[in-house]
Amino acid sequence: MIVCKSKSEIEKMRRACLLVHDILQELREAVKPGITTAELDELAERRTREGGAKPAFKGYRGYPKVLCTSVNDEIVHGIPSARELKVGDIVGLDFGVIIDGYYGDSALTVPVGEISEPVSRLLQVTQESLELAIEQVHVGNRISDIGAVVQKHVEANGFSVVRDFVGHGIGTAMHEDPPVPNYGVPGRGPLLKEGMVIAIEPMVNEGTYQVKILDDQWTAVTADGRNSAHFEHTVAVTNNGPWVLSRP
Repeated sequence: MIVCKSKSEIEKMRRACLLVHDILQELREAVKPGITTAELDELAERRTREGGAKPAFKGYRGYPKVLCTSVNDEIVHGIPSARELKVGDIVGLDFGVIIDGYYGDSALTVPVGEISEPVSRLLQVTQESLELAIEQVHVGNRISDIGAVVQKHVEANGFSVVRDFVGHGIGTAMHEDPPVPNYGVPGRGPLLKEGMVIAIEPMVNEGTYQVKILDDQWTAVTADGRNSAHFEHTVAVTNNGPWVLSRP
C-alpha cells in the first residue's frame, strides 16, 4: 500500500534528510587515502547521536553498522571494516537516520584522491541519471517514467543499470511501497500523487549489470569485478514538482 504523507509528515522527513545530507558531506570530506571504512562508520554514528537521531541501518534485518561503505566493485551494502581506502578507489556512502519516527535516506559515491577518467565518467553519468530521474517526479507521471530515463542515459553512455536492487517508498519505515526500479519502459506502474515520498537510487556498473552477494550475506558486488557507483536522494511529490528532501 502506498502511503501519501501530509505536509507536517514531509516536514519531519525533511529534518531527517537534512541531517543525512550534512553527515554525508562530513563523510565526503573525511574520505582520504589511509582512512578505514570503520572510521567513517564511527564518524557517522557519532554525528547521528549528536544530531538527536537514531541510525536507520544499524540492526535493520541484522545489519551490523550505521553506514554502508561500498568500495570499487561493491555495489551496495558494503560493511565498514578495517579496510583502508587508497588512492584511485571509489567508495559509495549510503546512510540514513530516524527522527521523530520518520526516515531520511541518501547516498553518494566519493573518489579517494585522483581517480582515472573512465571511473570519473562512471560517477558523473550515475549522478546525471539521478538528476534526470528527479525531473520525472511530477503528479500524473508514473513510477516507470523514473527508471526509463535512468536506463536510457546510463546505457547511452556505455554503462549498465543494476536490476537486483531498486529504490523505494519511504516514511515511517525505511522501505515502503512502491518499489522504484532504475530501468524499464515509461508509462507503467503507479501514478505519482501529491504526498508520495520516494528514495531514488541509481546503481550503475561499468560492465555487466549482474551481481553477486558475498559470504557476509550483505555486500553486493559486480559479477565481473568492475566498478560500480551509487547516488540516492529522498524526493517528495508535490503539486509544484519534485522536492528533494535530502538536499538543502
